[in-house]
Order: sequence, then structure tokens, then C-alpha cells
Amino acid sequence: MNKLLAAGLAATLVLAGCATPTPAPTSVPTAPPTATEPPTAPATAAATSTATSTATSTAAPTPTMMPPDIEDVIAAEMRGSFDFFWEQANTDEASPGYGLIRDRYPGSEGIASIASVGFGLTAYAIGVEKGYITREEGYDRASRTLDTLLALDREEGFFYHFLDLQTGRRAWSSEVSSIDTAILLMGVLSVGAYFGEDVAPKAQAIYDGVNFPWFLDEERQMFYMAYRPEKGFEGHWDFYAEQLMLYVLAAGSTTHPTDERPYYAFTRHEAQFRDGQPFIHSWFGSIFTYQFSHAWIDFRGYTDREGVDWFDNSVAATLSQYAFAEYMDAKYETLGANAWGLSASDGPGGYNGLYGAPPSGFDNRQHKIDDTIPPYGAIGSILFAPEQARQALLYYASLPELQGRYGFRDAFNLTEGWYAPDVIGIDKGISLLMLANAENDSVYQFFMQNEQVLRGLERLQIRMGD
Repeated sequence: MNKLLAAGLAATLVLAGCATPTPAPTSVPTAPPTATEPPTAPATAAATSTATSTATSTAAPTPTMMPPDIEDVIAAEMRGSFDFFWEQANTDEASPGYGLIRDRYPGSEGIASIASVGFGLTAYAIGVEKGYITREEGYDRASRTLDTLLALDREEGFFYHFLDLQTGRRAWSSEVSSIDTAILLMGVLSVGAYFGEDVAPKAQAIYDGVNFPWFLDEERQMFYMAYRPEKGFEGHWDFYAEQLMLYVLAAGSTTHPTDERPYYAFTRHEAQFRDGQPFIHSWFGSIFTYQFSHAWIDFRGYTDREGVDWFDNSVAATLSQYAFAEYMDAKYETLGANAWGLSASDGPGGYNGLYGAPPSGFDNRQHKIDDTIPPYGAIGSILFAPEQARQALLYYASLPELQGRYGFRDAFNLTEGWYAPDVIGIDKGISLLMLANAENDSVYQFFMQNEQVLRGLERLQIRMGD
């Protein structure tokens, strides 16, 4: 699609369907800030070509294309994202992997990820609230999934990242992952708080079994990223990224707690794009790093003892990404005011965790751009920049090639004429959870009831109104 035409269409859609909302390193990370994809990038489909047609008769009137309504677009994306988690879970009651959820679809058949399960468990509570499923259906699926998790092989309570969907056994010699375990625990605590009854003690047992100090480098007071029995610990969470949830979970534990030191030990490097507001940024500048912890923890109004407000920080990071997209609009076919939010995703060459925007690293050279945009980048930022996110949603809805069985596909690149063949669980998860929170604080309402989370925030001296 011609970029000027696309921009004009998006502007029309916004006017027609969207009301204006109210508004030194210590050490460079030895592994990417997240490890949510397999070590070998999956093969991607061949570039998709867009067919065009020319009218054969000038006599027939030209039909008027009505722009989609923003609420319809949001509803379709929420339902599609939920359906991924509901339909791509193992529901064989005789299987040791019951309740495990695929990492992606249709690729990597037979492979589950624990992070996808974490998002999926939370999705079940959203599904009940939205009326997609009954409470009884959600309760049963959540309870049985926790039974599976309690029976899986773990290392000091931490889970392997990728699992065989049917057997629940470690897949691909994957790592024991601190951040993916944390994402799983957020989902576990979500259903414990939401469904209660016998789901709550199962959730508590899984959480209580995690030995957080075991994954901590005591000398540096930093959590490791990964552990492999064959190699030992790997990487450190020594720079800001999506790991805020890990500190809160660890500090809130009554069985194996850590104190506030790891939370205050990682590098908080402030920078900005052009004349924008400075903020604490992540190493590759991937926008998901400013979103994931906020999907569950409502940081609004909280500041830590150093005066950091992580919600405001994510607002600044999001507006910086949007400003960068606007600034680079003329250079790229995809990236611009209607398609923004550079982040780890599939790309024309496979999965790439380096996609991001400045500021990055200490020199603004750590991120990668090839004009690939994942829809979840803007969607997951809807709490931080609601008007800009809705503008992007309407534009994405105008691209038929971007639509799939489970809502928007993972990413697209107009320069290459490429649309991702897959959806990825964690990307559909952040879209669903943030859209639910933007709608009515849905996840926050039940997740922030967890005394473990409130205790963790207090122990880290992250307090309301400080």
C-alpha cells in the first residue's frame, strides 16, 4: 500500500471511528533481555504478495468503504487473542501436559512455553469476565492446568522455558528461565486470586515452591537469566527490562524471599530520543520491556525510594517510540505514525529479539530496524498512549493480509511485502491483557488483590503516593 495513501486512510479512520480519550556500564547483558523464543529461529513463510484489481467498468458506482469502528476492532482482537489460548492448549485429560499452551501457531507444532501458559491462565479470567466462556469452564481449565504445573519437572521451583506439549518434558534442551517462570507465576497468581476455592491453594503451592535466592548471584545481587544443568547459570538481569515482576515476586515470598537489594542493583540508564523526555530504557529498546510487568502490576501512583514511577517511565518510553516512528516515516514503508512500537518479534528472516528503537545500550547502536512492525507493540501500549494506540489499531485493521484466525498476525514488513505466518503466545497475551486493562482495569482488579504482590511492593519500598 502506498504510504501516503495509507496515512490518509488511517487519518480518515481515526476521525470516523475514534474519540479522543482522556487522558557504564555495570555489565552489558550476556544474553538478550528476554529469552522467550527457541534458540533456532523458526522458518518463515515466503513473502506475501498483495493482489490488486482494476475496475473494468466506469459505469458502475464506486462503493463507499466504511471505516471500521474502533470498538469493533478492539473486540475482534481481544476475542481472537483469547481464542488462541483457549484453543491451542492441550485438553487431553489423559496427557501429562494437560493445560500447557503452544508457544506459537501454526509453527513449532507440539511445543509449549511456560510464558504462554502464564498469559493464558490470566486470559481465562478475562474470558469469564467477557462472557467468552463460563466461570465453570474457566475454573476447570485453570485448576487442571495448575495440577499439571505442580507435577512438572522443576529446578528449585523454577520451570523450563519450552516443554513438549503432550509430555510436559523439557524441549530443545531449553533453559530454566527466571523471567519466563515469573510470567508463569503472574498467571498462576491471577487464577488463584480470581477463582479462589481449590485453585487458590494450588497457586500458592506453586509460588511457595520457588526458591528465589537460588537464582540470585549473591556477589552482584543480580538475578541470573537462565540455568542449564549442563552449563550452570547464564546471564544477569543487570539492566532495566521486563523483569520488574521478578523482584516483586521474590520480595513477596514468605518461603524463599529476597530483599530489596536486587531491585536497586540493576543499571538504570536514562536517555531520550531527540528532545523528548528522558527515561530509564532497556538495552535493545524493545517496547515490550516497558509493558510486560504492567500487564499485571498496576504501578499507577507508585514510586520507589529513588523517586522512580515505572508507569510514568513507560509512558515516556512509549511516546519516545511514537516520536521515533514519526521522525523515520519518510525512510520506511511500514514504520510511521500509524505503525509503531518496535519490539522483539518474527521478521522476514525469522524471530529477532534485537528489534527496538533508540535509546538503546549506551550508544544507541544496540537495536535493530528492518521495517518490521509487530501489532502488539502499539496495542500493548494502549494504557500509556491511548490515542496513538487506537490510531495504529485502526490502521492494522485496514490491512487484510494482517488478519488471521487469532486476530492480527505477529508482524509485517511492507518493504519486503511480508506478513508473519504465525502468531506468538506472549505477543497475543500482552495484547489481550493490556486491552482488558484499558477497558476496565480487568486484570488489575483481581491481580492486585494478591497479598504476595502487595507485600513484595512494600518490601521493595515501592509505595503509593511517595
